[in-house]
Parts: sequence; structure tokens; C-alpha cells
Amino acid sequence: MPKPKIPPAHVGLKRAYEAADTADGTRILVDRLWPRGVSKQRAALDDWMKDIAPSAGLRQWFGHEPSRWAEFQRRYKAELRAHAAELERLRDIAAKGALTLVYAARDEERNDAVVLRDVLLHGD
Repeated sequence: MPKPKIPPAHVGLKRAYEAADTADGTRILVDRLWPRGVSKQRAALDDWMKDIAPSAGLRQWFGHEPSRWAEFQRRYKAELRAHAAELERLRDIAAKGALTLVYAARDEERNDAVVLRDVLLHGD
């Protein structure tokens, strides 16, 4: 069965520290660790898919060092290949409406949710 075509506008990114909004649609935390200082109520999540997050080893190696970004993307995409069922679930949600990938990283341009969004929209 072919992958559903997902409109880019259907997959948003938002820091866990930003207020939830009805326009977010389905909100899924995609980090392995819970965001420090954020209550479950404030997070307003529909799910927490920690298994789809980068492995602890990869997360620690990356350390949000901009010089490691390209290699982090390559390694994380390789890890995501083992999570076909989770990726398919996210694609199905996004094909039907808004999906917001929630993350905790300070860097809004270089984090796991950015890579995951790219994989959902364009494949690996």
C-alpha cells in the first residue's frame, strides 16, 4: 500500500514549553525524556512516542552541537528505519489532519523533531 501523501502544513513542530493550541491537532511528544518542568496538563499531549526518539547514545553523542547536525540527521534516519509501524501511524494521523511533533530542545532548527518531520514528508 503506498504511503499517504501528507500536506506539509499538516505536520507542525512545537516546543513543549509553548502553549498548546487547538490548531495543533494531534500533539505527540517525540522525545525520549519528559521535558523538565512541564506538567502533563500543560503539555496537553495526545501521546508520547518515546520509542521513535533518537537512542540515548545518539542523543548524548549529538549534544546539540551544530557541527554534528549533518551526521546526527544521517544516524537518526538510520535508526528510524527500525520504526516503520510508528512512522506509519504518524503518517496516517497527518494524512487526516494536523499533527504537531512536540519536543523540548532549545534549538528549533536542529533537533530530532525536525528530522522526523522531514522523514514523514519526504521519506528517508
